[in-house]
Amino acid sequence: MAARKSPAQERERPRDHASGNDQVHSWTLVTSQALDAAWRVVKGSVTLAVSFLAAILCYFRRLQLYLGHRLKWWIGYLQRRFKRNLSVEAEVDLLSYCAREWKGETPHAKLMRKAYEELFWRRHIKCVRQVRRDNYDALRSVLFQIFNRGLAFPSWMKEKDIVKLPEKLLFSQGCNWIQQYSFGPEKYTGSNVFGKLRKCVELLKTQWTEFSGIKDYHKRGSMCNILFSDALLEYKLYEALKFIMLYQVTEVYEQMKTKKVIPSLFRLLFTRETSSDPLSFMMNHLNSVGDTCGLEQIDMFILGYSLEVKIKVFRLFKFNSRDFEVCYPEESLREWPEISLLTENDRHYHIPVF
Repeated sequence: MAARKSPAQERERPRDHASGNDQVHSWTLVTSQALDAAWRVVKGSVTLAVSFLAAILCYFRRLQLYLGHRLKWWIGYLQRRFKRNLSVEAEVDLLSYCAREWKGETPHAKLMRKAYEELFWRRHIKCVRQVRRDNYDALRSVLFQIFNRGLAFPSWMKEKDIVKLPEKLLFSQGCNWIQQYSFGPEKYTGSNVFGKLRKCVELLKTQWTEFSGIKDYHKRGSMCNILFSDALLEYKLYEALKFIMLYQVTEVYEQMKTKKVIPSLFRLLFTRETSSDPLSFMMNHLNSVGDTCGLEQIDMFILGYSLEVKIKVFRLFKFNSRDFEVCYPEESLREWPEISLLTENDRHYHIPVF
């Protein structure tokens, strides 16, 4: 029979059990505290990492917005710079251009919209090329089309060396008043005028010869874009055209003095008090072109006659009248090439594209 435990042994058993529970509780507490500490460390690290990533994303977002804004500004600047330099812009849809320019409900705006619709639906003009608005734009519109289409020299230019025309007026015809010729905004240039005119006319001859010799339409278009973005070269070409007009007026005036038959447009020119001879024509009209005014209608006749082109102008503000479509000159002497312009006010011109 088993020996019975003593009372002392009975008292030791609960103490041992309590001691084991304390150890378990102690280990549980330590483990819990360790886990809490580890979690706080992990949580802090994750929070810090998330905050860091958020800061980086915010920084790159702001950087993206800043760079996007700067890039947009530079693109706009370059586009404005290029657009400002290109004096004849690319083709745009005619009716879209009309809708953008004439939005109002005034009688004049309604008239202009009807005129543009007439060009689009009945004259088969689908696009327009805007031309820089200044006092050279009539000359620019005509010369651009001559070069862009590769038209040949006028017949009379093939027979004469146009580079020598300034000296010819002075020495052969005694036109020493040519020294008062003004180059657009420039005023009196004195004896240096012959050298400047010669350079201008030489440039016109060189460029015209080059463009007329190019058979590829796209290549001519690319070269036109380059030429008509160079303000200095353009200025010289337009002054050359002005001089060509003056030379033709002088030639016809000499023919009139010898009782030869002259075109009716020149008779009209010489009947005006302000252009009764080449000198008054130059002083009162031609010298102002490019400076304070553009070409008048009589000047358009002379330009067409001098370049041997028929200039057809759609005068939109004259819609529904017999003057809506006019030609300069009205009756060309030969089968001259036809160049078309459109104007909203007889001051500024654009190029219609059929």
